[in-house]
Amino acid sequence: MRKVYLDSAATTQMRPEVIEEMTKVMTEVYGNPSSTHSYGREAKSLIETARKNVAKVLNVSAAEIIFTSGGTEADNLAIISCVRDLGVTRIISTPIEHHAVLYAIDQACEKHGATKVHVRLKECGTPDEEHLEELLKESDEKTLVSLMHVNNEIGNKIDIKSIAKLCKQYNALFHSDCVQSIGHYELDFSEIPVDFTAVSAHKFHGPKGVGFAFVRKGSGLQALIVGGSQERGVRAGTESVHNIVGLDKSLQMAYDNLEEERSYVLELKNYFKDQLISSVPGIKFNGNCSKDDKSTFTLLNVCLPIPADKAAMLLFTLDLKGIACSKGSACQSGAQKGSHVLTNVLKGEDLNKPSLRFSFSIYNTKEELDYVINVLKEYIEQFSTATV
Repeated sequence: MRKVYLDSAATTQMRPEVIEEMTKVMTEVYGNPSSTHSYGREAKSLIETARKNVAKVLNVSAAEIIFTSGGTEADNLAIISCVRDLGVTRIISTPIEHHAVLYAIDQACEKHGATKVHVRLKECGTPDEEHLEELLKESDEKTLVSLMHVNNEIGNKIDIKSIAKLCKQYNALFHSDCVQSIGHYELDFSEIPVDFTAVSAHKFHGPKGVGFAFVRKGSGLQALIVGGSQERGVRAGTESVHNIVGLDKSLQMAYDNLEEERSYVLELKNYFKDQLISSVPGIKFNGNCSKDDKSTFTLLNVCLPIPADKAAMLLFTLDLKGIACSKGSACQSGAQKGSHVLTNVLKGEDLNKPSLRFSFSIYNTKEELDYVINVLKEYIEQFSTATV
């Protein structure tokens, strides 16, 4: 059976070079980084080299990089500690953030007494910056703003630099989940005054189970996981040396090859978009995902012109054909729970139509996309527009 993987926004295929580097570390450098003997010092050296390399990519100091188990932990670290330790009493966000952010905010409110306020969304799902400024103006409470740089479902990008500066203007802390953007876009945090970010290696062809938090120096952020003085006292636990080395290698390769690989993936995305438009009459693109200047180059979220009750069979058909993508309907038959993002973005009859997220990488080809288009076309042609 032919297999086509179009779910790279969920996780990416690891680069062979990353696997090779990690295997070498697991084989040869097995000391505990906290040990003072030569085995431990060698492991510690690899971690600190990786920290310096990551910091250089973002143009920050090495002390501001805290290795974590991934983006979820990094999001929780920033949000929970801001409320628990830094005096934040109000959190401004949106209802379409990643669940790692939404659930952390809920916990901060339920357990630590913070209040949450939502920024109004524009029709496309992008946060309204003017409304954000109104919210910042109306209260002098210590505030944390949490807005993701790139939405993981519909691909919308915020103007992270503009929003960061707006937060500084009103003395608010700014946290941004950058899981879908770092490794894909150049970000200079010496010019973007963000306070906290979350990053995950498996989104840019690195290993799962490792990421990092950028924590602005002097923020006062405190540890969520205690029990040791690792990671400058902000994250206890023996470091996963091979994973950290894998993160470093994958991030360096992502930026060494960024221009060429971004151009290639964007070409794939636009080719797929054009083929969908010509092959599937009535297809729509959710959010800003079809606009190159307002969305990431890595994904398309499409609303299909078929009845909602046919959605489950569509996913089953795609899986049988070896095609991997993500479902994304706001309300579809057979789904345990609809997409909270599309529920807040779509309107009218589009809420009841099936949506799918296709996300691309350097390992995809146009031939694979042609195959997917043909499978979709054959399935959708079974239903006349009269039944939609």
